[in-house]
Order: sequence, then structure tokens, then C-alpha cells
Amino acid sequence: MAVAILFVSDTHLSADRPERVEAFLDFLATAAPKAEALYLLGDVFDLWLGDDDLAPPNGEIVAGLAAVTGGGLPVFALHGNHDFLLGPGFAQASGCRILSDPAVLDLYGEGVLASHGDYLCTDDTEYLAWRAYSRSPAVQQAFLAQPLAARRAQAAVIRDKSRARARMKPQEILDVNLGAVTGALREHRVLLLVHGHTHRPGAYPVEVDGATGERVVLGDWYEGDSVLVWSPEGHRHCRVRELDAVL
Repeated sequence: MAVAILFVSDTHLSADRPERVEAFLDFLATAAPKAEALYLLGDVFDLWLGDDDLAPPNGEIVAGLAAVTGGGLPVFALHGNHDFLLGPGFAQASGCRILSDPAVLDLYGEGVLASHGDYLCTDDTEYLAWRAYSRSPAVQQAFLAQPLAARRAQAAVIRDKSRARARMKPQEILDVNLGAVTGALREHRVLLLVHGHTHRPGAYPVEVDGATGERVVLGDWYEGDSVLVWSPEGHRHCRVRELDAVL
């Protein structure tokens, strides 16, 4: 086992992208167990409509996670905007521990704020209103009480409307707000933030009350397989094929 922790976000696994599903399952079976822990920062599933939503490829992914956690790898998951209905049934079946968003982590003595990142997109007030509504326990309870087929039909309508609205919004509105980032770091008394959601991988400096921090953004898995490797020596973005040389 290497002295390193892995972060993955926005794999958006679905039956429409079987090659990405295969790549993720291979990552779980081969590279991931060599690390000390794996953090999944949201949108692992392109759509998760409840813990009974195990149609392919969801069931395969849960089984892959169960195999790696059963082998001793700690796996932690945060909700994304596509899979915020991951619940206790998923946690029990997969062996993953679901964390609150944001979560403060201690990574080799450094305090790091981990988040999916969507709550920091404060310029997109329409989305934040939907986010608050859809995260309501009462709304979720009513939605999950419906048959899975009805949930699928509703989700298809919501997704079509969301995509149409997103196409009409300037790209800067869909990114995180730097004031919100600074506020979050200040609130949690850390200088490092790791998040996904925006699909704009990189490392960006952040000024917090005169101190220089850093915002590390994870890449997605639409065409590649981006993994963030965090070790005592620092952090770097890698492709899965590069992990053998790192772990």
C-alpha cells in the first residue's frame, strides 16, 4: 500500500458510456487498493434515483465498491448534483461512508476542505434554489415513496429542462464564486479546498485574509480518467494508467 490518498469526481457512470464504467471498475480492482483511502467527491453515478435504483450499471458499480471496501480500502463518498439521493442502503451495500458536504479532512497533517463544489456556485441562483428544494428531507421522502418508474419519468423531464437552462447561461455563472470559496475556507479555518463539479481541473491560488491558499479542482471522466493523488510530498493530477508509477 502506497502512502497516498486518491480523489475522483464526476465519473458520471451510465449505461450510455460502458467504456467509462469498465474503466472505473478496473480502477477499483487494480489501482485503488494500492492507496490508503479513496474519496469520491460526487457524481460517480450519472443518475441515482434511490437506493433501489440498481439497474445497469449501478448494481455493478456498487458491487465493485463493495469488493474494494471489503478488501480493506476505506472509501468515502460525497453527494453530487446527479447522485444526491445516495442513502444508507447504498452505504451498507457498497461499504462506502457518506460524508457531509463540505467535509474537513486531515491529509497528512494538512486541513483540507473537500466538496462536490456545486454549493459554491452562488452566481447561479436558479440552481441553488433547486438544490435547496431537492435536498429537503420532505421532498426527498415524497419522491422516494413513488415507484422507480415514476421517479425515472420525472427525472427525465427535470434533466431536459436543466440542460436547456444551462445552455442559456454564461459559463462564468456555472463556475464557483471565488468569494464563496474564500468564505468557505475562512469558515472552516483551512487554506486548501478540493472539489469537482465544474469539470475544470487544475490548481488555483486563493487569498484568504492575507494568506495564500489553494483550490484544487478534479477532472471528469467523460473522455479521460482523471485521478488526484495526494501524498505527504504534495498532490498531482494523473491518468489511471500513470498510477502504477505513483502508487
